[in-house]
Amino acid sequence: MKHKIGFNKLNRTPAHRKAMLRNMATVLFKHERIVTTRAKAVECRREAEKMITRAKEDSVHNRREIAKSITDEAILAKLFTVIGPRMKERNGGYTRIMRIGMRKQDAADMVVLELVDHAEDGKKAEREKRRAEKKAKAKSKAAAADKA
Repeated sequence: MKHKIGFNKLNRTPAHRKAMLRNMATVLFKHERIVTTRAKAVECRREAEKMITRAKEDSVHNRREIAKSITDEAILAKLFTVIGPRMKERNGGYTRIMRIGMRKQDAADMVVLELVDHAEDGKKAEREKRRAEKKAKAKSKAAAADKA
């Protein structure tokens, strides 16, 4: 029996499917989040997780293996210098699929595929840090004005 070893062909030719999944992985690493259909997200996740696992160890061999799929040098560098080291402590599960509802035109199940420690979380932390600094400055100015 061949249970759970297949993949979804996505109703595309092998060349089209391969190119689409490579492109989706590249965009995922660039923006760290993409909106797509559930079937495409599940297939893209398989490719992306394997790439991230390789990117955790920066070696010439790993770079060349990933470069077969990701042709953009900037994204390749980001994968090995930013994303790989960020995921160093994780043993898998680098991506998350969140459902966002049905697409209006064809009722396809739409999802958000994103990296688990998406940069938006960092942006929120930075924003809160800036707000706290602003409040501290305002308090110090008010204290200085009260003394004067």
